[in-house]
Amino acid sequence: MKSQELRQAWIDFFVAKQHKLMPSASLIPDALSTTLFTIAGMEQFVPVFLGDEPAPAPRAVTVQRCLRVAGAKSDIENVGRTGRHGTFFQMLGNFSFGDYYKREAIGFAWEFVTRRLKLDPARLWITVFQDDDEAARIWAQDIGVDPARITRMGAEDNFWAMGDTGPCGPCAEIFYDTGPEHALGPDDTGPNFGNRYVEIWNLV
Repeated sequence: MKSQELRQAWIDFFVAKQHKLMPSASLIPDALSTTLFTIAGMEQFVPVFLGDEPAPAPRAVTVQRCLRVAGAKSDIENVGRTGRHGTFFQMLGNFSFGDYYKREAIGFAWEFVTRRLKLDPARLWITVFQDDDEAARIWAQDIGVDPARITRMGAEDNFWAMGDTGPCGPCAEIFYDTGPEHALGPDDTGPNFGNRYVEIWNLV
């Protein structure tokens, strides 16, 4: 699947789930932003999350241009060190403004990667924030992921924030196991231990 096909599959999937397609915001944020460049798909919706503006729709989907070269979400120090970090990229995002929450968001993610992309569920691993019992329960009981493939992580890995203040929250991530042949060594046995397990989704 080519990148443009993946983006279109993403858009089509969420539009079919009653999400309004919103255009990518400017790479250079407006005057009220605290970031040098737009760093995440949710950035254009910060005024909505803060209650300063009405939501554009109950649900939204975007393909957002992002640039991370400074601040808390900078990737510049890792560019060239790994094969998965870049300063400029497009972030695919689906958003709910009080319309649905963790159970539905997790369900949408699992449906897209296993049914639309047809990834093998046995090769998918999950991380959740260490205190997020609700997310861990949804993954195990509602989705049916083997608890042995659900890992609780600390705030450094599974608590998303743009900065010291502003919208933030615990997150769950989906990782794809590329196989033991891609492990960096004997300790590369799970998400965030090396290169074998690649993060493909972050649910905040």
